[in-house]
Amino acid sequence: MQRHLIVQIFLPSFLKICTGADWCYQSQHTCATPCNGPEKWYHANKDCEGRAQSPINIVHRKTLPDERLTPFQFRKYQDSFRGLIKNNGHSVQVNVPHQPYVIGGDLETPYKVVQFHLHWGKNGGPGSEHTIDGEQYPMELHIVHMNEEYSKLEDALKDPIGVAVLGFFYEESLSANRKYDPVVRALQTIMTTGANTTLVSVSLEQLIPPQQNLTNYYRYKGSLTTPGCTESVIWTVFEKPIPLSRDQLRVFSDLQFKDGKPMVGTFRPVQPLNGRVVYRSGGVVVVASTAILMASFTMAMGLSQPN
Repeated sequence: MQRHLIVQIFLPSFLKICTGADWCYQSQHTCATPCNGPEKWYHANKDCEGRAQSPINIVHRKTLPDERLTPFQFRKYQDSFRGLIKNNGHSVQVNVPHQPYVIGGDLETPYKVVQFHLHWGKNGGPGSEHTIDGEQYPMELHIVHMNEEYSKLEDALKDPIGVAVLGFFYEESLSANRKYDPVVRALQTIMTTGANTTLVSVSLEQLIPPQQNLTNYYRYKGSLTTPGCTESVIWTVFEKPIPLSRDQLRVFSDLQFKDGKPMVGTFRPVQPLNGRVVYRSGGVVVVASTAILMASFTMAMGLSQPN
């Protein structure tokens, strides 16, 4: 009886110690490093158990074509800037001091860039947040935009369509992507949590695929992928990946969490769709292709008729 009482008293305390108050990724969670792993992020913020959470697994055959998802126009993406790049203890984040913006893609108004950050695995292994037909890429870039009418991201997050995030996958390539040299060099100076430096002149355009390769993408309504998991994000996930060499991908795993352990596995597991529909661009292309196919078929039938 006395032993049972001791267990009742100390077990909740032990669980609390093992859980912790801060949020973390699954790769960080141990009883020696108390924090709330992804399955308990709702302890950090109740919105993390909402019904429109991100990321998701995108099943291509279940997506619906939408002809309104026209190509984006990337304005001022080619302008170089010197932004602050920081190890924030969960990821690498770069604040964008000028205001590139995007229009088109069925966004009702222009959305201006606030910052970008990345999610990765371990030494170039699987690490993207979104997956396509269950495939997880080595890394994922998120360029965070807010509706042009807002001056603070906090205010934009209160609007159900206040934030638009563009997501880009990475793939391993045989050769290094020299456009990423400024970022890779900067990483080597911000290994520890809280460390930051000024990113040598870089443009958003050089970090993403050429615009002509960005016409195929997916669209759905979701959330931030870290606490507070606010469900106010219009998500665009592009099909065309960004190439990086294995060595370039591995540099990200040299960064450190605040406890000094390697910063790896910085992705949230995919979340349930809960009835949401995922759309894909190319509706017009599909219709056009069908029309061409039918015309070709008609012509072939005509040619095959006897004189």
